[in-house]
Amino acid sequence: MTRSPNRMLGLILGAALVVLGGVGFVVSSHLPFFDAEGAQFAWILQVNGLQNTVHILVGAALAMAALSNERASASVNAWTGALMLVLGLAGLFLVGEPFNVFGLNSAVNVVHFAASAVLLAAGLGADSFASSRTETPDPLARP
Repeated sequence: MTRSPNRMLGLILGAALVVLGGVGFVVSSHLPFFDAEGAQFAWILQVNGLQNTVHILVGAALAMAALSNERASASVNAWTGALMLVLGLAGLFLVGEPFNVFGLNSAVNVVHFAASAVLLAAGLGADSFASSRTETPDPLARP
């Protein structure tokens, strides 16, 4: 694997989301799959079965793209960042509502917005920025 910021971010965040989804299933196993309140996770976050499933699927997609190549990783990072931005915006309206099928709360929204910002930044330009900084011209090379 290269030193691509997209690939490193995709692999790290992908693995973290898969673990988060798995642990979330253990924490929320006593609740209905679409529970609007969710179960407490890490003292302030709420999770339910649907959110855990999405975490595992998105984490697997990020990790698989990171393991394949830079272009796939950048694309999946950007699309996942956009998806998390939409989910964060939707969460602003869903918190406290009975039809909150993802079991979102304010802390989860903050996490979605933060992950969105990082994924969008990486997916939309981190590799081109990193490559432009590492490609220094050879002063002794002939034109």
